[in-house]
Amino acid sequence: MRPTTHIGGPRGCPQDIEASLLSERRREMRATPCAVPLMQLLPAVLLLAGGAAVAGALNFTRADFPGAFVFGAGTSAYQYEGATDEGGRSPSIWDTFTHAGRMPDKSTGDLGADGYHRYKEDVELMVDTGLEAYRFSISWSRLIPRGRGPVNPKGLEYYNNLINELTKRGIQIHVTLYHLDFPQILEDEYHGWLSPRVVDDFTAFADACFREFGDRVRHWTTMDEPNVIAIAAYDSGAFPPCRCSAPYGVNCTTGDSTVEPYTVAHHSILAHASAVRLYRDKYQATQGGLVGINIYTFWNYPFSHSPADVAATQRSLDFMVGWILDPLVKGDYPEIMKKKAGPRIPSFTKQQSELIRGCIDFVGINHYTSVYVSDGKSSADASLRDYNADMSATFRMSRNDSGSGQFIPINMPNDPQGLQCMLRYLTDTYQNVPIYVQENGYGQFFVDSVNDHNRVEYLSGYIGSTLAALRNGANVKGYFVWSFLDVFELMAGYYLRYGLHYIDFQDPDLPRQPKLSAKWYSKFLKSEIGINIENILSPDTRSDAQQ
Repeated sequence: MRPTTHIGGPRGCPQDIEASLLSERRREMRATPCAVPLMQLLPAVLLLAGGAAVAGALNFTRADFPGAFVFGAGTSAYQYEGATDEGGRSPSIWDTFTHAGRMPDKSTGDLGADGYHRYKEDVELMVDTGLEAYRFSISWSRLIPRGRGPVNPKGLEYYNNLINELTKRGIQIHVTLYHLDFPQILEDEYHGWLSPRVVDDFTAFADACFREFGDRVRHWTTMDEPNVIAIAAYDSGAFPPCRCSAPYGVNCTTGDSTVEPYTVAHHSILAHASAVRLYRDKYQATQGGLVGINIYTFWNYPFSHSPADVAATQRSLDFMVGWILDPLVKGDYPEIMKKKAGPRIPSFTKQQSELIRGCIDFVGINHYTSVYVSDGKSSADASLRDYNADMSATFRMSRNDSGSGQFIPINMPNDPQGLQCMLRYLTDTYQNVPIYVQENGYGQFFVDSVNDHNRVEYLSGYIGSTLAALRNGANVKGYFVWSFLDVFELMAGYYLRYGLHYIDFQDPDLPRQPKLSAKWYSKFLKSEIGINIENILSPDTRSDAQQ
């Protein structure tokens, strides 16, 4: 999921720093450099170092990354393909949602970027850009229109053609099986992810994909952002199928915000594990591929040094990241989640725990920004709490922000250090799991969206942060820009643009035009230019700062 508001510039440095804080911040940097944003630490660091630029420049080129590291970009089926009523495709829950006028601009994904018809043109554009890998998703509703049963020949033909074109042009293929677009027919039948029946249907869908495309696809992601979808669709009710209950959601006609997010995440984990076990038992020996899962992340800084805020920061990481990854690595939910949610969070049986543990070849993350976290208040009655109340954390975009209890922040500061911190955290916490940054990008509204200097600055910083994390031991394998070209943005339609390539959606021909960022990314990938990041906490500068 992409943030749906403009991403702001870098956090400004504080104008005044009290001398009494200097020793405290020096201890903080020794203990955990990821405890506060680099831009906030920099003035103190400069003073401590006698004015030397401790957190100095990082200069690098494509050649500084390992040869096996891949750079790419991505899209998703509903946002890119269009042709929603062509080729035997059936409606997804996003078709139902947008056609009901639920988008702010009343737009739909009926057009998307018309990738269903223009994929050859776009693959050629990828080659021209120098793209090494492409991440896309397969529409369950297009491949198996009835949700289960026979494969749709026209859907099969489309994805075979796309995959063959990518293979022919030497572009590494990364496929996401489920990117939010659940078949409406199964939603109507048994309420989708709320029912344990989804595990078998998803596994059968995955089986069809592995069988039909696995001879050419080596990197599979089962699902995109199950942690966010459980909240946005079943707690706040903002995403389809729009389920929630008062006082936590708005404009929902049905749902239970206190229970359903946990149920949906539980079934998502079981479905993922079932698909992984199937692949390992049936296909991996001959196809040699890997299967991972994707989660949405933002890095969390304690709002203050108080024990309560520090505890809330770790608690929010457990709720956001551990919710999905702890079961897949350790076999169960984080203890703090079980304590806070009590009987409202499902338990894994011993057999299920054994099934899910170790069912992850890599983790993909969608990462855009960082937040401050402070301790929050929760209802005394545990039975009346939702996910956010259980987490009991307040998120802020800056220290001047009044705070919001919402899981997803609504403003997006530019904080490259946060990505480095998240990559290190995942590596250290989850047994050196391989990581792909599967989404990272900068949203701009329509104005001057071709001359996107801010996007170039944003991507430069985050790519540099990825390299710094890699050099510091993070097991990161690839980086994908969101998105390769302008697409239909969930909850923002066609007005918010993340693409490297501009599309004029008012022109029936939908011409593609490279933005400044596309030209810059192309030159970087082709080693025609390097990147210089003035302020980044690289491993070398971190060790200097900790002397």
